[in-house]
Amino acid sequence: MEPTPINLNNRRILLGITGGIAAYKAAELTRRFQDQGADVRIIMTRSATEFITPLTMQALSKHPVHLDLLNPDTESVMGHIELARWADLILIAPASANFLARFASGHGDDLLTTVCLAAECPVAIAPAMNQAMWSKAATQSNRSTLLSRGAHILGPDEGLQACGETGAGRLMAVDDLVLRASALFSTGALQGKTVVITAGPTREAIDPVRYISNHSSGKQGYALAAAASDAGAHVILISGPTHLAVPDRVTAINVVSALDMHEAVQSVIDQADIFIGVAAVADYRPTIAANQKIKKNQDGQRSLTLEFIENPDIIKAVAQRPDRPFTVGFAAETEHLETHAKQKLVNKQLDLVVANNVANTDIGFNADDNAITVVYHDGSRVLPMMSKRALSERLVEIIAQRLSST
Repeated sequence: MEPTPINLNNRRILLGITGGIAAYKAAELTRRFQDQGADVRIIMTRSATEFITPLTMQALSKHPVHLDLLNPDTESVMGHIELARWADLILIAPASANFLARFASGHGDDLLTTVCLAAECPVAIAPAMNQAMWSKAATQSNRSTLLSRGAHILGPDEGLQACGETGAGRLMAVDDLVLRASALFSTGALQGKTVVITAGPTREAIDPVRYISNHSSGKQGYALAAAASDAGAHVILISGPTHLAVPDRVTAINVVSALDMHEAVQSVIDQADIFIGVAAVADYRPTIAANQKIKKNQDGQRSLTLEFIENPDIIKAVAQRPDRPFTVGFAAETEHLETHAKQKLVNKQLDLVVANNVANTDIGFNADDNAITVVYHDGSRVLPMMSKRALSERLVEIIAQRLSST
């Protein structure tokens, strides 16, 4: 029976390889993780390099292999702390009896043990050794110690070993390792989904040096992009001008005007399972943008008249597609939040609307916190003030629940 397919999209796996004949299986293990969408990086102990070359693992992982605790060529770029922070999961496969003993004793005198000691993410250990070594009281004591400290022990399997003996000690089968390792991740509420998010303001040109815009900082949209990515989604963030860093593992498309944003959305919307329109898109743009800077009138005239034309309604266009994704709108309101949100929900044929009170300076434009009312066709839910990142995580959960019920 073949293992159940796994989606490890956006997951970062740091694979530690120790010395043992089973080290050759790390090559296949790397490829299998990559097949499921994971980004894999490699740490090898010096004894592991006697069984499989770093060049092989570098070619497969498409990243340099890390060997030494203190490497002057790499320490400033990706030291042991950076590696530990980078990983979503650390898997040592194969893990020798020596590694189990050293890690259980708290040793940190090589790169692999130091990274494991510094890790905040789950650490999984797949032992592989002679059956007599595995059965020894010292090894079993080390196993128990590691389990009591939160490590996950995967295997070993029983069967014929390279030494010709039979018993427990074989490295767990690669397919089973992939399944067991993937189960250590918290289930991604949006695992395998593609989410398109718009964020930030748009700028509508008056002339080459002036434009009309709004106060949107993009913070809520960027926070949602990060939360959706952490929930396992492939996220495409279409952003107007902001000063924010693109969240890790998020694909960004930068735009300026509402027309730019409309075009960018149309170019990727076929991929989307979910569309979230957070951007504060200008409703109107000047009918004609001057090619040269408009000079101040010298005849004493104190007014300037501009004519505007309506911009495309991006979210309405998405919601009216015959193959529409689950569509979420945002409503920045100054009064009657739920009433206006329900009107937007119905008028634009959306699945869900998130309303926030931008008149409240504690949670309005540019603030780090927010409070929202989430409105859907059969009810609503209020989320009190919290950080925009924490709120985004809650909102992702709600979206995933509503999506699963459609």
